[in-house]
Amino acid sequence: MRAPKRPIHAVSTWVRRQPPKVKAFLAVVSGMAALVLLRFIVHDHDNLFVAAEAVHSIGISVLIYKLMKEKTCAGLSLKSQELTAIFLAVRLYCSFVMEYDIHTLLDLATLATTLWVIYMIRFNLRSSYMEDKDNFAIYYVVVPCAVLALLIHPSTSHNILNRIFWAFCVYLEAVSVLPQLRVMQNTKIVEPFTAHYVFALGVARFLSCAHWVLQVLFHSVEIRVVLDSRGHLLVALGYGLWPSMVLISEIVQTFILADFCYYYVKSVFGGQLVLRLPSGVV
Repeated sequence: MRAPKRPIHAVSTWVRRQPPKVKAFLAVVSGMAALVLLRFIVHDHDNLFVAAEAVHSIGISVLIYKLMKEKTCAGLSLKSQELTAIFLAVRLYCSFVMEYDIHTLLDLATLATTLWVIYMIRFNLRSSYMEDKDNFAIYYVVVPCAVLALLIHPSTSHNILNRIFWAFCVYLEAVSVLPQLRVMQNTKIVEPFTAHYVFALGVARFLSCAHWVLQVLFHSVEIRVVLDSRGHLLVALGYGLWPSMVLISEIVQTFILADFCYYYVKSVFGGQLVLRLPSGVV
């Protein structure tokens, strides 16, 4: 007698059998449903941004544990860590000169741990670094992000150079995970700690995306009140194309990791310790 399928496995099997257009529709519906749920659960949506940075820090902590326990950096992308350090350093500078708050402290802690990971990969664990798999050319993302920042940046009262730097770190953050995804695409097998780290990045990206989407779309009335009475959102976003580019950047980085997160959740519920990615994923 055949054992009954678990609900998660049954749903996963049904989704996998659907055509790409149906899968995309289901992804959009699920994302919107999650946003609506967060709108009613989280009253202060700035907490979502803090939570995103906290989850990112947790992901880095998982990497540190991996490096210290297993004494290997196999499966990790040095280039992704370097891109992360770049956008965190630029954002930290902007936080100091534009708006010092709790985000500054979180970014400082995340930058320090990221630099430690880079040091471990470059020196202490260099022999286990998969340099041949980490073959993504980072200038493919750094140069376009710099050019885009020159063209589209916040239209606020801050110094023009600071506004360009802020735009650059927003754009670079959106694509900083691409080298890590390339490594996983080349190896096809992702060990647990690396999978936990990338999944934490996916959760952090979704929370950050939810923060901006809820602020701009679901609270348009409140935003106008803030603009009229306190001017806080104007300082953060400005006007023109910049607010739209912020939303697009957040959505892009969320969807970049969505496919991996799906297979990660499927693997966890399936009881698999090692994540094996099908061809074409990430």
